[in-house]
Amino acid sequence: MSNLPHTESNSHAPAIQVIERIFKLMDLLASRQEAMSLKEISEKTQLHPSTAHRILNDLALGHYVDRPESGTYRLGMRFLELGNLVKARLNVRDAALEPMRALHHLIEQSVNLSLRQGDEIVYIERAYSERSGMQVVRAIGGHAPLHLTSVGKLFLATEDPLKLKAYAQRTQLFGSTTNSLITLEALERELAGVRTSGVARDNEELELGVRCMACGVYDDQHELVAGLSISAPADRLDEGWLPHLQRTAKEISRALGDSP
Repeated sequence: MSNLPHTESNSHAPAIQVIERIFKLMDLLASRQEAMSLKEISEKTQLHPSTAHRILNDLALGHYVDRPESGTYRLGMRFLELGNLVKARLNVRDAALEPMRALHHLIEQSVNLSLRQGDEIVYIERAYSERSGMQVVRAIGGHAPLHLTSVGKLFLATEDPLKLKAYAQRTQLFGSTTNSLITLEALERELAGVRTSGVARDNEELELGVRCMACGVYDDQHELVAGLSISAPADRLDEGWLPHLQRTAKEISRALGDSP
């Protein structure tokens, strides 16, 4: 029985047999960091050694496979080049748009996508309808201080203590409402909870009458690149929405190359 990892290429066999064999070889080499011998490759893929050897040598001509030593093989640098091209084409807004719409359709509340820009977050996309009953809807391109928003807290939670203190000094942690966190100690306590749960909240800290919850969106290096949030009237924010928010944020992250 094959020890190959399960992938789409394993579950749907190509019409051309040689393509199926290439997929098997690629999946196997991708599962190992070190180079593999032809004997082991043949055993794992159940391909005859001469067949595996012929395909691997052809792939080596295009730099899809490297031969660090005679008789050993590993994935080649061409995959890195192609991967970088794909990554450059990925756009967080494009990846998020359909999942955001699906989430909005499910909960019928405002769903926002935001990025960090300096000491603020910027809203780059939203899914919204009049039925949500929101008093205030941030326009695309609008911005707000990090410490007053749920997404901003996600980004601040990644900062080390010195950078967080510097942020507090730069911004003076000015408040927008009576609920705003305006001391470094209060903000640090809040961020400790964010780090533990992976979820950030805005409890009427930016706008009275509006509460938010947010989860992070991560790239292929598992770096936080954006935040996905749900905004709702303060008395209607439902914690039952959180699993849907988390699932949607993970879906977007996977589209950007993040691994589970």
